[in-house]
Amino acid sequence: MTRGKLQHPLFQRVALIGIGLIGSSLCHAMRRGALAGTIVGYARTAETRAKALQLGLIDQAYTTAAEAARDADLVILCAPVGAMGALALDIGPALKPGAIVTDVGSVKGAIVRDCAGHIPAGVHFIPGHPIAGTEQSGPEAGFATLFDGRWCILTPNDATDPAALERLKGFWEACGSKVDIMTAEHHDMVLAITSHVPHVLAFNIVNTAAHLAEVTDSEVIKFSAGGFRDSTRLAASDPTMWRDVFLNNKEAVLEMLARFSENLSLMQRAIRFGDGDAIFKTITEAREIRRGVIQAGQDTAAPDFGRRAPPDGDEKPVKQAPAK
Repeated sequence: MTRGKLQHPLFQRVALIGIGLIGSSLCHAMRRGALAGTIVGYARTAETRAKALQLGLIDQAYTTAAEAARDADLVILCAPVGAMGALALDIGPALKPGAIVTDVGSVKGAIVRDCAGHIPAGVHFIPGHPIAGTEQSGPEAGFATLFDGRWCILTPNDATDPAALERLKGFWEACGSKVDIMTAEHHDMVLAITSHVPHVLAFNIVNTAAHLAEVTDSEVIKFSAGGFRDSTRLAASDPTMWRDVFLNNKEAVLEMLARFSENLSLMQRAIRFGDGDAIFKTITEAREIRRGVIQAGQDTAAPDFGRRAPPDGDEKPVKQAPAK
């Protein structure tokens, strides 16, 4: 299935290795901005490949990652972190000199460890992470505005070609993102507390409530307003993706969980002994940080309670769930 060429694209041929939420949203963003002459893709299942073609996300689908990556100017790995190494091994021999290879994984140290050795000389490997997402998955879940106003972190090393880095940075900016540069190690520490640990807590809060003998399943659902409702949103995230995130960023996640446990113990002690001043101070400090998130444009103070109606037309509303 072939579609018309786009005018003045940033990349003549872009290959997406994986066409889930992030991959499909990239397709929409590239179509919106005329960023690619041709968009091709690989997905593990025939069903996903057929759906991506049916939705007009890609111009051509391939049954192997290597076939999709061949002759591509930009290759984006959009797969669970645990699958990235095998995919890099597969596409390595097919990559053309001068191509840029990046990824969208929530962990960067493991990506460098598992992928860098399979990328041949003359190909630019620049790991990346768009901090945007929803709890939905699959090619139908994507929408063009997913990256608008959101951060994308790139983690080059000292040997990264500056021109390739600038080109990739421009691509993400054209997709709507703000771009920051940092080391892979620093990225993993920051994301452990801003994304990974909140998901650990969400999964466990929901399961704890579900396992309470004195609370029936119907009561948990019936009265799931406020904090529990917001936690269930995170707990709806993809199990494969988050299993791989936790296993591949375990040192940083465990370190942040230890710090969280220490702070939780202080709060527990304050509640137990009626230390209202300590409780008030903790909540006040947290509230100021939350206000900082809003002021930074990373969320809105307006409540939608999960009931925001989509705008007119086919485009889906921006959803504010943290990414991988």
